[in-house]
Amino acid sequence: IIGVEPYVFKTVMYFCYGGTVSEEDLSANAKAIIEAADRFGIVSLKLQAEAALAEQTEVTVDNMLDNLLYANSKNLALFQEKIMDFVAENGDKILGKVSFDDVPGNLMSDLLTAVTRGKKSTCTSAPGDDLTLMRVGELRKRLHDKGLCIDGSRETMIALLK
Repeated sequence: IIGVEPYVFKTVMYFCYGGTVSEEDLSANAKAIIEAADRFGIVSLKLQAEAALAEQTEVTVDNMLDNLLYANSKNLALFQEKIMDFVAENGDKILGKVSFDDVPGNLMSDLLTAVTRGKKSTCTSAPGDDLTLMRVGELRKRLHDKGLCIDGSRETMIALLK
């Protein structure tokens, strides 16, 4: 298969036939697995690799923009949320050092959500049923409970729940 490394393809096929991908493999090949799983529509594998990527990535001022653009391009809502939380918490370190000229305008809503959530509370989910302030994990849980697709942007998840 063009564009997929043989080891990653083997991992994807193993997963498709009921195998479990180890945390080590997910961490070592997170982006390549995300690319393949996204390409072939294997949502559960993509989300596992996204969780590994979010867990292992240390977001810094220097890598924040590249990670944000990548997360947005692949609809990695959990990883994007981690980056937005970093931006909200470290705005003073970012201002004047990072240009946001290439950032799609639709990400402003996620940034405002992270800032607002940081001001309101430090709990893991928003109080009550305020979908706009809920963490991605809670949105995905509610979608799963309703039998809906849990892949997609934050806006898509919120729209499906309304």
